[in-house]
Amino acid sequence: MIARLYRIIPLVIVLAIIALAVYFVVSYRSSPNRAKEVLIKSFTWLTGILSGFFALASLYALLERNYFALDIMASFLAVTLIALGIVLVCKAVFLKHHPQYRKKPMKTEKKRRLR
Repeated sequence: MIARLYRIIPLVIVLAIIALAVYFVVSYRSSPNRAKEVLIKSFTWLTGILSGFFALASLYALLERNYFALDIMASFLAVTLIALGIVLVCKAVFLKHHPQYRKKPMKTEKKRRLR
């Protein structure tokens, strides 16, 4: 168990550094609530894409019977799925406390009349 933990530490550190950089840059440029919104949206996409990638890599390693690669990819998949779950919980809490962010104004389309 301990042997697997050191493998996922770089992924966790990279995700944490990205989160801190995005949060501080956006909160400096606009507001902390906007930074949280951007961070939630970007991490939903990032962890979703990483989860899909690691799921496909795990499946490929399983089909090739490469159990060492399967072990690493499954560990990374678990980390990204846990991160995705955390992001979704954070999104629910954020929307509970800030319901005005639930519905964003959208640009309207101009309808052209035919003559």
